[in-house]
Amino acid sequence: MREETGCECRPKKHLTTFDSIRRDPDGRVHWHYVLFEYLCEYLSGEPMASDDADEARWVRLDDLGSVDIMESTRVFVEKVVREEGII
Repeated sequence: MREETGCECRPKKHLTTFDSIRRDPDGRVHWHYVLFEYLCEYLSGEPMASDDADEARWVRLDDLGSVDIMESTRVFVEKVVREEGII
């Protein structure tokens, strides 16, 4: 979190690990990330975009549909919120 947003947090629970693979039109791997998703407790800091993002900001859960994110990310966040009883 600190590297990507400047915010401090404490990991509370490992949620999942998955591969994110993007292939070019010929089927060759363009990039491959292994992502570790954690539920975290916010401690301090104001979100600031890193060099690989245009912006970083807090978004209310009920306003998540207004943010330009991948559909799979939105579905994942909504699933975690529901399963963890966050709202």
